Amino acid sequence: MPQWYDGAKFGIMVHWSLACVPAYAPTGRGDIVEILRRYGAREMLANQPYAEWYLNSLRIEGSPVYEYHREKYGADFDYYRFSEEFNEHLGEWDPGSWAELFSQAGARYVVYVTKHHDGFLLWPSRHPNPVEPDLCTTRNTVEELSGAVRERGMRMGFYYSSLLDWSFTEKPIVDMASVLNNWPTGKGYADYSVSHWRELIDTWAPDVLWSDIGFPHDGDLYSLFAHYYNTVPEGVVNDRWATISRPMQWLAQTRPGNAVANRMGTWMFINGATTPVLGHCDYITPEYAVFSGIKKKKWECVRGIGTSFGFNQRERPENFISVRDLVRLLVDVVSKNGNLLLNVGPKVGGSIPEVQIDRLKGLGAWMDVNSEAIYDTRPWVRAEGSTEDGLEARFTHKGRDLYVLVFGVPGTGKLVIEDVPAAAVSEVSLLGRDGALDWRPRGSDMVISLEEKPTDQPVTVFRVSPFE
Repeated sequence: MPQWYDGAKFGIMVHWSLACVPAYAPTGRGDIVEILRRYGAREMLANQPYAEWYLNSLRIEGSPVYEYHREKYGADFDYYRFSEEFNEHLGEWDPGSWAELFSQAGARYVVYVTKHHDGFLLWPSRHPNPVEPDLCTTRNTVEELSGAVRERGMRMGFYYSSLLDWSFTEKPIVDMASVLNNWPTGKGYADYSVSHWRELIDTWAPDVLWSDIGFPHDGDLYSLFAHYYNTVPEGVVNDRWATISRPMQWLAQTRPGNAVANRMGTWMFINGATTPVLGHCDYITPEYAVFSGIKKKKWECVRGIGTSFGFNQRERPENFISVRDLVRLLVDVVSKNGNLLLNVGPKVGGSIPEVQIDRLKGLGAWMDVNSEAIYDTRPWVRAEGSTEDGLEARFTHKGRDLYVLVFGVPGTGKLVIEDVPAAAVSEVSLLGRDGALDWRPRGSDMVISLEEKPTDQPVTVFRVSPFE
């Protein structure tokens, strides 16, 4: 694992597809994991909370998107006509403002969606879509955003939908099993997909390759990986490259195979295994899910600020994670050997909704004071702990420093961190405040004296140094 990625801890993903034009998905049932757990895969896909899945939802007759689209645009309005409006407003986009916001939030890398499942390319590729040749941006957003991000010292990565491309297919995905039979087959599509990956690698040398769903089994995956690592020796690849064989496809079409695929797919997604890891990857990517303890394998929690990745006009402030919970999510993930990849969903024209900006700036304000307990740290011997008065705590470690990250704001007086056997020579300090704090050991606990109440913030961080 390259040190830059292991130490980065926080990145921004950007979903900006044609779906931001209608910008519609049903809300009110929670995030995708909650819906899967409570209602199952068929109900989730018919009521998909991800606005970027608009086209698939539109193909499910009777779904909320199906009804919305007929009322708003008419039954005969082709989804791909949204490309006209998307490109019409593309001149309004300012990539520098995005990059500046991401930097202020504390991100150390950006993963840009260069093509989502609808097949719309976010750059004018040398390899146009053979079905829809004009299905791309008139402006090279990949080039421009890569430059703006790297100018501000952040790393740049690319998402690309390797397996799914709905411009080549007509039937909807209605359950977990139908994913196995709803992607373009044959060498032609595999070559098309690989040609884009190679173009992205050769032109912009991305620091991250972020595939989704899987990879065409007619493509030479390991030649692609070899080419990537030879081009970008410190690059990383995620886990969503599983190749789905023809026997697996056939089995999923049988009644027993369909039932098994649905049960397994739902269970895996709920438990943090978004796709099966059938080969090489540098890290795994649970979606809207976290783990209960430290994972030996590097991982990345990927989620939207709301319940959708793409912009959804139906989402209200209460549908978005609060600044408090966002800070605590980052701390929890980092304490367990993970990175947080937080998604931003811009509108047509590239403006980022104010509610998303608010959350990013709130996280950035906390990071301004406490980032040394996040960046370049490693997990301690355990991730979770508590104080004697019931506040949750997390731990990170860097060199000879132990960081105790307490959820909430302790009051004045005695703060007891349970089961932290600090050496007698250790110094305890509060990040953001000068000077050492009085403390003493009490058995295996650490007792800190607080004469003043710490500043109100989602997580209060104590440095114990040197910690032996």
